[in-house]
Amino acid sequence: MTKFIRRLQRIGSSILVSLPKEWVDANNLDKGNQVEIETGQDSISISANKETRPTKELVISYPLPKEENIVANITGAYLLGYDIIVINSKSIIPGKDREDIRNSMRRLVGMEIIEEDASHINMQFLLDATTLNPSKILKRMSSIALGMYDDVLNGLISDDKSNLQTLSKRDVEVNRQYFLLVRLIRSTLVDKRLSNVFNLENIDVLDYRVAANVLENAGDSIVELAIFIFNFSLSKEFSKKIYDVVKDFNKLAEKSIDAFTKPDRLLAIEAISMHKQYEKKLSLLRNTLGNKKQIPLDFLDLVYMFERIAQSWADVADLVQPIYNE
Repeated sequence: MTKFIRRLQRIGSSILVSLPKEWVDANNLDKGNQVEIETGQDSISISANKETRPTKELVISYPLPKEENIVANITGAYLLGYDIIVINSKSIIPGKDREDIRNSMRRLVGMEIIEEDASHINMQFLLDATTLNPSKILKRMSSIALGMYDDVLNGLISDDKSNLQTLSKRDVEVNRQYFLLVRLIRSTLVDKRLSNVFNLENIDVLDYRVAANVLENAGDSIVELAIFIFNFSLSKEFSKKIYDVVKDFNKLAEKSIDAFTKPDRLLAIEAISMHKQYEKKLSLLRNTLGNKKQIPLDFLDLVYMFERIAQSWADVADLVQPIYNE
């Protein structure tokens, strides 16, 4: 066994180390090939992985046609599962476009710029898809969104609503996880190896796609709700009435996600039942105050927005397949 010493290097947010040329040549490896990495408590081993799928590479010729957008092109390639995205230009890539490309990297988990010069940019997905977990990504999306929801509730009854202005920045992380999950889902549909690793059938993969889209939209709805609460002037009496009904929503949402990711139909039935009770309370609140004069429209708008957000997690629970007797 031959030993080598290598110095760690930082590129973007990733730490890289070069492989010994002798070992690379002996295993007939080249740029774009994959290796298998196994980690221990204080050790790591690397072996040539001959059975992995070929690396997907896309070359984008620059400049683009007028109707095209470089960031949209990169995002689309990322979602389609391309591992390497290369931008080649016959001339210097303008500074504005270069900055847009760098900013787009912040939205795409695992994608980093590894080579760059005046007319060439090389981006690569540096994560091993087999180490990712669709259920954990979906749970993270839900957890971030529910944290945002908690802050909205506090803003509903607090005199200090300044925190509501920051929720759009936190929603960016929901979107990042959404893009990562969509990429993983699409890769799983075309790579049997991944479907085996995750133990997901095609119907399960499609359900994850729907659930991811529902939670991404829920994050946007929570941001919309935060902006509405920040700008409106509903009385504390009405605000407290809504707060008392919606304050325990997280329990319903968490049960919905647990039911989907396990998957557990009995948990889903519980979540669906809790959602019906939640809807009933909001409907009762609306009807109780409906016969009073001068009910603010803001109040009715708020109730509707909370109903819409709750429906998102209820839709996730509805995706859990029923149990059929054979």
